[in-house]
Order: sequence, then C-alpha cells, then structure tokens
Amino acid sequence: MSEALQQAGSIEAYFDVLDQWLDWEAEAERERMARRRAMRAAKDVERTGEALVNLKLVDHQTGLAGRFLLDFAKTGQDGLPVNRLKVGSPVVISDQNNLKDRGVAGVVSRRKRDLIQVATDTWPDAKRFRIDLSPDETTRRRQMAAMARARVAKGRSQKLRDLLLGKRPPRFDPPQNLTTVSKLNEPQTQAVQFVMSALDIAVVHGPPGTGKTTTLAEIIFQAVAQGDRVLACAPSNTAVDNLLEKLVAADPIDSGTVLRVGHPARVFEALRGHTLDEVVDNDPSAEVIRDMRREVQELIRTASRGNRGRDSNRRRGELFAEAGKLRGQIRSLERAVLRNVLDGADVICTTTTIDDDLLADREFDLVVIDEACQCTLPGIWQAVLRADRIVFAGDHCQLPPTVLSDQAAAEGMRESMMQHLVEREGDSIFRRLTVQYRMHETIMGFSSDTFYDNSLIADDSVKSHLLHDLPQVSNDQWTNSPLHFIDTAGAEYREEIEPDGESKLNRKEADLIIQIVAQMIASGVQPNDIGVIAPYAAQVRLLRHQLDYPGLEIDTVDGFQGREKEAILLTMVRSNDRQEIGFLADTRRTNVAMTRARRCLIMVGDSATLGGNAFYASLLEHFEQQDAYRSVWEFSNEF
Repeated sequence: MSEALQQAGSIEAYFDVLDQWLDWEAEAERERMARRRAMRAAKDVERTGEALVNLKLVDHQTGLAGRFLLDFAKTGQDGLPVNRLKVGSPVVISDQNNLKDRGVAGVVSRRKRDLIQVATDTWPDAKRFRIDLSPDETTRRRQMAAMARARVAKGRSQKLRDLLLGKRPPRFDPPQNLTTVSKLNEPQTQAVQFVMSALDIAVVHGPPGTGKTTTLAEIIFQAVAQGDRVLACAPSNTAVDNLLEKLVAADPIDSGTVLRVGHPARVFEALRGHTLDEVVDNDPSAEVIRDMRREVQELIRTASRGNRGRDSNRRRGELFAEAGKLRGQIRSLERAVLRNVLDGADVICTTTTIDDDLLADREFDLVVIDEACQCTLPGIWQAVLRADRIVFAGDHCQLPPTVLSDQAAAEGMRESMMQHLVEREGDSIFRRLTVQYRMHETIMGFSSDTFYDNSLIADDSVKSHLLHDLPQVSNDQWTNSPLHFIDTAGAEYREEIEPDGESKLNRKEADLIIQIVAQMIASGVQPNDIGVIAPYAAQVRLLRHQLDYPGLEIDTVDGFQGREKEAILLTMVRSNDRQEIGFLADTRRTNVAMTRARRCLIMVGDSATLGGNAFYASLLEHFEQQDAYRSVWEFSNEF
C-alpha cells in the first residue's frame, strides 16, 4: 500500500487522500485537453491519439433508441491515424474550422481502420469535423459522491468499508459442495465454492487464459439459484459485455432477467437486445408511449399553426397545456416501465461508473467486480455501497488502472483495492485459477515462474499446439517452434523520437517485424491470426503505415489487454547506450504482451539495453534455456 494511505490512520484521512488524487487527476485531464485544443496543425493534434481532425460525414442512420449514428472518415487518405477513441469512449464532435464551437457530445459506437462512427442525440453542423476524446466529469462526480457517503456509512456498508480498509477481518463459512452449471476444472470449482462460502468479501485471481469469466458466470448462476440479486460490474464496457456474453450464452438464467445498463452504443451489437433501452422499447407499454408522443407532436403542430379567430390565443394555450399534460403522463409511464424492468432483473450488468439516478436505492445480495485491478481506489465505492457481499476478480500482475496525473500515480493511485487485499490478507482472501487454455506451455513458462509462483498448468488441449498444426500452414522456422527472441544488440537498431512528437520508434525493428509477418503469411498463417504489439504508439503508427494485410492487428499493449492471437510479434523498441527502458520497467506490461500469444511468441529487442534490468535479464536467460534465443546477425541472409 502506498505511503500516503499507510499514513492515513483514520477513515476521514483515507478518503481525504482519495479526494486529493481525484482533484489531481481532474487537473491533469484539464491540462491535457487545453494542450490538445491549442494544437492547430492536424499532425500535432492527432499525435496524442486523443483527437481526429479534418473528417467528413460520409454516412448516417438512425438507431439505438432514436439516436443518430454518424460515420466519419478522412477522404483521400488510407485509413485513420492511431487513436485512443475506442468503442464506448465519450467524445465531442465540433466544427474543424471554428475553435469556438463547443461541439456536440457523443459516444463512439463503431470503429474500423478507415471509419469511426459516433452515436449522438444532436446533429452537428459543419463541413469539416473534429472529434475529441472528452473528459468524463460524470465519472469523477459520481466517485466523489460515493466516497462522501462511504465516509459516514452505517450498517452493512460500514462493515464492508472497514473490512476493505483492514479494520476488521473477512469471514467465511466452510465451503459446500455445489452442483455446477458450467463445465469447470478443479481450481475453478474450488474458486466458486470459496466465493460462495464468503460472508463478506472474496477474491478470484485469474491469470491469463485461466477462464476467469467462465468462473464468474458460474458464481453468478449459483447466487441467482439461491435467490440472490446480483450486480455485475467492471471498469470498462468491453469487460462488462464479455461477462454478459458468457451469462447469455450459458442461459441457465432466464435471459429476460439479465439486464445490461448503459448507453447502447457502448454495448456489443449482438448483446443490445439485453440493454435497458431495448427491453423497455419492447415492453407492451412502449407502443402506448409512442402513440402518446405522436399525439403530443400533433398538438404542438396544431398550436403552432395558429388562426385568426377571436379565441385563437386561448385555443393555442389550451393545446400547449394539453401537450404538457401528456408529456407528464409519458414521463410517469416511462418511469413505471423502467422501474418494472429493473425490479424484474436478477442480474444487472453495468460499468463501475454506476448511474445512481437510474438504479436509485437498489441494493444487491452480491456485487461482482471484474477486472478489479483496473479500478482505481476511488472507482469501487459506488458498487461497494450497494453490496451485501463482494467478489473482486482480476489479475494484479497485468495492467494497473489508467492514471493521467503523475503526482497521483506516484502516491499510489495505480494500486487497486484487489491488490491491497491480496497483499494484506494473503491466501486467506483469494483463490487462484491455475489451468490455462490459451498458451503453449513454453510461452506460459516464464510468466508462470515470475508472476504466478510457478503455479500455472497448460491444459492438454493447448500445451503443445503450434502454428503448423493450423490448417494449410507449412512447417518452417516460425511455425514449428513456440518461442523466439531475436537480439538486435550490436546491429545499430537504434531507437529514435518520433518527428514532431514525444513517442519512440525503432525503424530497423519495424522492418524486421514487417519481414517476419510477410514470411508467416507466406507460410499460410492467416493475417487475422497474427497480432503485432509495440509498447510505444509511434512504433504502432509506423507499422500500421507499412503493413497492409486485412485482418492483421497492430496495437499497443493496452489495446491488446484481454485479447489473444495465435501468433504475437512483440517489438520492444528501446535501444540505447544508457540502458534506459522507460515504462518497460513496469514489467506487468510485458507480462500482458507475452501472454496474448497462443501458439507462437516472437520478441525482437536489444539485449544490451534490456539486460540491465533484472527482469529482462531473467527473461533473456529463459529464452536461452528454451533454445529460443538468436542474434539478428544469424538472419543476415534472410533480412
């Protein structure tokens, strides 16, 4: 735990620290937005990844509860630049040529290589558009309000708060044998039994590929079977939808009682039938509401036309009054429908930024927080205050929460509550899933030894699978071995700063990656089975510009979190005489990158630069022990 929190002896002092972190984070967000708005040239604005400029509106449609779906693209350019505007991101659409335009709020609903779609309630008016990532003040306000309530909590919420802060111990009943709905392995079954025996809080530690989502779905099934109402949360919309997808697919719960709350544009398209908007829209009362709205519109049109009669003003007033009365009835009926739908749900799925106005004072027997290690400490309290029991699930050995303020990060804002619980309570609070269904056992080995106490076991279905086992893939140096490290030391593969930017790239490493990708595809590996990961956005931009295979994915470590590919190529970028490795020193990022690979992991890097760090020295030794280490000089005839 951070020193700032250790020194906060009282409940008040603890939440004072969290409040300060949120203030710093808000200030960092404002400074970033100000810098971005001040950038005039397109190349400067877009380099941050938080804005797209010079866009044209190329198509539109209506959907998602009557919202506009607007497609934007860059005419005359081959695709969009690398950006952080992901599905579900809040954005502002504004006039490219008018810096005073306050813009229209929207949400990214779809993105492709050459197109970005935004859902909005208002039609923006311009010839050329700019889309900016929007600071989400709603999230901060809700977190501040929840922490204010947590300070003075009473009853059950007070007990959970004190337990989370280490002021009382967690309690467990003896685990009971359960008849599971899902097909689980032994560690998964033990985790479910452990969680169901928890009287307060339990943690499920799910390393890569170990079936954490399947395990959480089973926990939810068991809770609903015993009559519990469940709130299933995660910090990202993608993580919420992954859990919802698992719940809907297994279907031991009546699908009508699993409800997804949130903006429909942030939800996987295949799951939108479970969103609150669509369930309400399909309610028998919805047609009555639509008829009433049409009647309101007709009343307003009639009143607006007016007439020249003596009683025209009185008549117009009566029409507007009648329309107002109908609007009130519509709102009352809509609230009743919403209340009935929410009350009828056994499981409500939402992000940890909970719409408190919508859920009102609803409490839940069980609250599940998935990807809990990506939640900041201020980000959990909305869910905690609604819980009787809590399950945290995730992996504190992978990516931490995203924090913009360097000051807040330095004081501990990148530490999660799940990490604190595991470090403080040890084995008594968590169960780890240990059988993984993704990686060849050789790819798994280093992460298992380094991060998971050598506890991971590769299931028989994946432990020896290779690329050449895939249909129509030939047997060669890349496809018949799971692990490769290509050392560029001494070959002048130097890092450099991106022109007009701050991010780093390595042109020779990029060239090497490009050639290996071409060889793998020539061997029969499909582009959509290959992922290229770079720790720096500049390297991603460089590779995306030069690699044009439909289906091939190139992204940062963050972009691949929660994903997997048959083959992963990892370019480490850093190569200098000072052994400086920057944020590669956060070894959790490298753990994430390496564990995205199923059958083949190829890492390209400079051992002279990386080897000065103990973690990477150990990693290089692991590659040598697996006979997977080669110098780039050995490829001189090929590259």
